[in-house]
Amino acid sequence: MREVGQRLLRLLGAAAALTLLVGAPTAAVAQEQRAATPVTVPALTNWAPGQVSYTISSGTRLVASGAAERRVADTLADDLRAAGHGVVPVVAGASRPGDIVIDVRPSARPTLGTEGYELGSGRRLSITGATETGAFYGTRTLLQLLAQGDRIPAGHTTDVPRYRERGVGVCACYVHVSLPWLENLVREMAYHKLNQLLLELKVKSDDHPEANTWGYYTKDEIRHLVALGDRYHVEIIPEINSPGHMDPWIENRPDLQLTDSDGARQPARLDVTQQAAFAYYTSLMDEYAQVFTSKSWHMGADEYMLGSDYAKYPQMLTYAQDKYGPNATPQDAYVDFVNRVQAYAASKGRHLRIWNDGLTGANTVPVAAGTTVEHWLNVAVKPSRLIAQGYAVMNASYSLYLVRGGFHSDTEALYDQSWDPRSFEGEKLASADGVTGAKISLWPDNGSGETENEVAVELWPALRHIAQATWGDPHPVATYAEFTARGTAVGPAPGLRDLTEVPVPDGTYTFRADGVSYRAEVRRTADGYATLRGADGCLEIRGGKLTLNAPLQPGVAATWEPCDGQNTVQRWELDPTANGYHLINAITRMALTVTDGGRVVQYPPDQHTPALWHLT
Repeated sequence: MREVGQRLLRLLGAAAALTLLVGAPTAAVAQEQRAATPVTVPALTNWAPGQVSYTISSGTRLVASGAAERRVADTLADDLRAAGHGVVPVVAGASRPGDIVIDVRPSARPTLGTEGYELGSGRRLSITGATETGAFYGTRTLLQLLAQGDRIPAGHTTDVPRYRERGVGVCACYVHVSLPWLENLVREMAYHKLNQLLLELKVKSDDHPEANTWGYYTKDEIRHLVALGDRYHVEIIPEINSPGHMDPWIENRPDLQLTDSDGARQPARLDVTQQAAFAYYTSLMDEYAQVFTSKSWHMGADEYMLGSDYAKYPQMLTYAQDKYGPNATPQDAYVDFVNRVQAYAASKGRHLRIWNDGLTGANTVPVAAGTTVEHWLNVAVKPSRLIAQGYAVMNASYSLYLVRGGFHSDTEALYDQSWDPRSFEGEKLASADGVTGAKISLWPDNGSGETENEVAVELWPALRHIAQATWGDPHPVATYAEFTARGTAVGPAPGLRDLTEVPVPDGTYTFRADGVSYRAEVRRTADGYATLRGADGCLEIRGGKLTLNAPLQPGVAATWEPCDGQNTVQRWELDPTANGYHLINAITRMALTVTDGGRVVQYPPDQHTPALWHLT
């Protein structure tokens, strides 16, 4: 892990890196450690000093008697090994001094709720939860303490979260996000006790192959990611945004697109007045149920009529009045679609989530009870009104956004303001009643604006802040510098993959694959990719229809263009295989393939076998 940290340090360079990596704590953190108060993120909600400290050693065992305890202990054993503590055996039976004891006691610990835990440090290290999840979170605290040394101060804590939803949202919907990057995110989330990863993404469809343009994940990839989330107690909640933002799905289905009064079709808008559109959407929900285990379903429901006038779509008003009477409004047709999806989700045992911006108050039909509203935009219907109407509300404020190549959340300012989940866009609530929690959101609005590795630099401080603000005191130490020093002390999660490593040294190579030969200089980029500089410029993906400023169409050719250090589409990942390398574009995440005609083009790896490049 220290080697990974050093590579990341080179990537991040300046002071931002100090908030991420293991290193010497500041004076304030050192003073806290001397006072025997353990340093964690989120900060412990309480700590009672004890008499005898605990030290992990070569004789340490993980004692786990039941099935739930065994699952927690097995995961902890893997993470201890990844963190450099060697093989720690998992055993049943009586404990002895030096052991780590995992215990799940549902009836004996009612005050812990579903996610709280107790941790005691003495001759033994004990972790007790009322549930498996609670015990798991206790092991995350243990790992953070061990990241700072083998000795853990004597004492005891009872640690319970303030909010039940603590999340990160990722739109992997247009610009693909690599599976290893998402796996790293799951591990980092769990390490900081975040419990929801809300993913807007496309799963490759068996029922609707016409929708399988790039940007999708295979079902096996999702099963793998969901299994990791289940193991690390991160619920992965899928989203197919609808009835707006549906172009990834219906760009080749004009029959389902909303049509205006001039006959112009809207490829991003599903026609909610058609039963066929509802049937299409619910069939996608059924396919997702094959690979996602979450009991929640996110349908988005945002920005459906953004920049448009309902009057241009008279069929909306006709549909609403036919169903709800003469006083109905066009927006009632939109709410009707939301409610039908809610009813369908409920029939399958799933809970519906939507964004708030479509709830402008122009509807006469209320959104169905039991729907969670994620509030991101200040519109007429405020969070307090939604809560008064009985809806659960999650804080997904725009101030918590990280937009790829655009707006980045000002984490330091939020910390200094003691931001907490009661602070919505347009309203600060006096009480947390009805507020489920909060999440940060990652959006790909400028797809080529930043690479995944660059996004990570901005993400980790924001992730630690949202973890703190949703678990406990939003301002546990006096300054932001002291808070980031805590992140430095606990370091990265065990088991993270280093995604910044270039497997070949800088230099000039001949690239050969399937009859094609390039002579190019490999130069490592600051964010951990490589540029390939040839006699005619740098290798780049250029052409085709741009989506969010990125060339995301399969089959687009790789060409030599003037070198530009700021052009992220000129950056490449050299993915090593047993006999060579695959060349994967840093933005499109597609691999280069050589066609029968000798053209070098990008394709998803499950559509065309990536070319195997030999370097000499």
